[in-house]
Amino acid sequence: MKFMHISDLHIGKQVNGYSMIEDQRYILKSILREVEKEDVDGVLIAGDVYDKSVPSAEAVTVLDDFLVRLAKKKKPVFIISGNHDSAERLSFGGRLFEAQNIYLSPVYQGEVRCITMEDAYGEVNIYLLPFVKPTQVKAFLKEEEDRITDYSSAIAAVIDHMNIDTTKRNVLLMHQFVTGAVRCDSEEVSVGGLDQVDGSILKDFDYVALGHIHGPQKVGEENIRYCGTPLKYSLSEVNHKKSVTIVELKEKGELILQEIPLIPKRDMYHLRGTYEELSSLNYYKGKEFQNGYVHVTLTNEEDILEVKGRLQTIYPNLMSVEYDNRRTRSTLNLQATEEVEKKSPLELFENLYEQQNNQELTKEQVEILLPMIESIWGEE
Repeated sequence: MKFMHISDLHIGKQVNGYSMIEDQRYILKSILREVEKEDVDGVLIAGDVYDKSVPSAEAVTVLDDFLVRLAKKKKPVFIISGNHDSAERLSFGGRLFEAQNIYLSPVYQGEVRCITMEDAYGEVNIYLLPFVKPTQVKAFLKEEEDRITDYSSAIAAVIDHMNIDTTKRNVLLMHQFVTGAVRCDSEEVSVGGLDQVDGSILKDFDYVALGHIHGPQKVGEENIRYCGTPLKYSLSEVNHKKSVTIVELKEKGELILQEIPLIPKRDMYHLRGTYEELSSLNYYKGKEFQNGYVHVTLTNEEDILEVKGRLQTIYPNLMSVEYDNRRTRSTLNLQATEEVEKKSPLELFENLYEQQNNQELTKEQVEILLPMIESIWGEE
């Protein structure tokens, strides 16, 4: 059984004021070509299909076109909702779509949908677990209420109620943060530590198709993987090699993985130097980056008048301009304030506790704190 694993399409996303919709149309067509070229048996879409819970009409049209083209290729599609999606909106019409082999995760109500496919080696069970929070799980698994204290225990409880047959091949689609994954700036970060899921609870699955993290990577085991976004959505992703993951399940225990590169319509670049260097004809003439999405770091000691507008005449898709010089490096207090604003409530409490007591919080103290933090911030 051969699958293509994609996730975090974020259809309708804007980056630094630029709509990515044309780039998304382009990359989805590239993905369709790879579906046909690789002759996959199904496509796994692991959440964050849209960038907003109420997507624009244009974003809905882009997804509709993509799914119609997949249906025409007779390729089953398995979709779960992510934290950016509305589970209710994304699952609308799910029972009708089954006629076209498009399977959507329903809103979580205590059960996880399972679709079974079959090949020469037997059955493959595909479980569709949408993004869930501990409070959602508690509402439907009331007998597990005392056990569920964070995301990891919530997902563990969900999996325990799935009655997995470990003698068969099992695939899980999940949109959560598995401990050890490397984040980047374009992802939403929950309160510190609360959103982490321990990878050990995923041991009964032959492949876990993850969404949520934008950089392609394995987490611990080879069979627990984030495929990453198909496009770059922040400066922190500029060095990512975007791809789709091809997953081939042969007999039980035998897994073949392959990453196929995706080439965007416009790539993202980080340019660094003085204004004089970056505006020199010899520097940019005939270079691919001129028409790409560009982030600029200027090293001039003095600010350049109307620099963004002037650079935009050279780099039409200029996304940001910043300075790196003696002045900016000396603003330690401002930088410290920005760092504080980026920290989660748990991290801030840990810092305060350590300053006041000259020691770190113990594991037991953190376990007591987490449910309290979750009750205050977990529903945001």
